[in-house]
Amino acid sequence: MNDPTPSLPACAVDPPPFAASARADVMALTKARLSGLVVVTTLAGYWLGVERGGSLDGWRLAHTLFGTTLCAFGSAVFNQLIEIEADARMARTADRPLPGRRIPPAAAFMIGVVLCGWGVVHLVNKVNVEAAALAAATLVTYLFIYTPLKQQSTTNTLVGAVSGALPPMIGWAAAAGPETTALGFRWEWLGRAEAWWLFALLFFWQLPHFLAINWMYRDEYRRAGFVMWSNDDDSGAKTSWLALVFALCLLPVAVWPAAAGFASWLVSTGGVMLTGWLLWLALRFRRDRTRPAARRLFFATLAFLPIALILVLAGARPV
Repeated sequence: MNDPTPSLPACAVDPPPFAASARADVMALTKARLSGLVVVTTLAGYWLGVERGGSLDGWRLAHTLFGTTLCAFGSAVFNQLIEIEADARMARTADRPLPGRRIPPAAAFMIGVVLCGWGVVHLVNKVNVEAAALAAATLVTYLFIYTPLKQQSTTNTLVGAVSGALPPMIGWAAAAGPETTALGFRWEWLGRAEAWWLFALLFFWQLPHFLAINWMYRDEYRRAGFVMWSNDDDSGAKTSWLALVFALCLLPVAVWPAAAGFASWLVSTGGVMLTGWLLWLALRFRRDRTRPAARRLFFATLAFLPIALILVLAGARPV
């Protein structure tokens, strides 16, 4: 008698070809999707810089995004090199290429060196020294302070938020264009309110975002040896309180653009409403300290950042 079950096509049962597997490993090693956030925030910083007196140059923008992407990829490689053993102890990271032994550490090291070095040098030569310096500062903060601090102190989350808040400032610095008068670091451009608003937005946004992740995966973080705020907080009391406090810090950030004069009060009103929504979800997490509540807050932060950036970029007052 014939088997009535239809046969599956070969591609459905055969293992993926080597090229597809290698591509997936490279994307995992460079954290390509997460690095995409760095590119988007760098682009936002450049756009705001153009609106506020910088110069629009398509090639400079392309070079800025290219150099920043290389640095983001390289930092991801080095981060995973440093954390091979910790990643091997967490279920959600154990199958990464390095703990999974699909890419040799020596090869990953060389990839990281090439990517980081190429990225910074490219920014120096094709963009400007300010953007390159900020990219280098991001690498130093992320790799030499934040990453080792993860196994020593809960303050690692604050340091990590600093490194995550620098990429939009790279874009802002790039919009200033090349130095044409004399060699020197243009502190006056980097000291403007718009640049520090970008930093503050990314800094405070990351904290409730990462707190939600930390609490949901606290058992895995403990197993890996990471010292996080949520490690000894099974009840969620401390984590939810911190998430609420840092979400509250986004309220003055929402008012800042109008108060500083680089966007209208309509823009800041929209920002306050958006922040109010995030605060409501943080408050729900505070009252209902469960995994679903933490997940809702986490996904809300994913929507919050692009909407907040679009609001200000769309309503920025040109100089």
